[in-house]
Amino acid sequence: MSEKTARLERLITEESGECCRADVEDRLDTLREYRTAVGADHAADRDALRTLGNDTRYEIVRLLAAADGELCVCEIDPVVDVSDSAVSHALSDLHDAGLVTRRKSGTWRYYEATDRAEALLAALDETRGDR
Repeated sequence: MSEKTARLERLITEESGECCRADVEDRLDTLREYRTAVGADHAADRDALRTLGNDTRYEIVRLLAAADGELCVCEIDPVVDVSDSAVSHALSDLHDAGLVTRRKSGTWRYYEATDRAEALLAALDETRGDR
């Protein structure tokens, strides 16, 4: 057995009382099937989660979700305690991650939380553990 599978071999031995190379290979095949079933590329998911990991971006997407509709940047700026440029950058990141939509009307930019953002926030709320 390789160094990488030695711990797996010990686990199988502990759980079943014995272990052979075939047992390890069977388990590795099962684990590889799990990985294949999950799919290889979830970059958009990782981007969304990474984007929500910033305090400013999280606060803005929560604000937009609570608004239940569009908000203009001029409405977001006064209630988020960071610079105008930080708000602008956060909104751009949220848009790039697919968590907000944006619409320009003349000189005004409007943002709204996407269904994806709403679903992620709802999942966080439901699983917070403070029940």
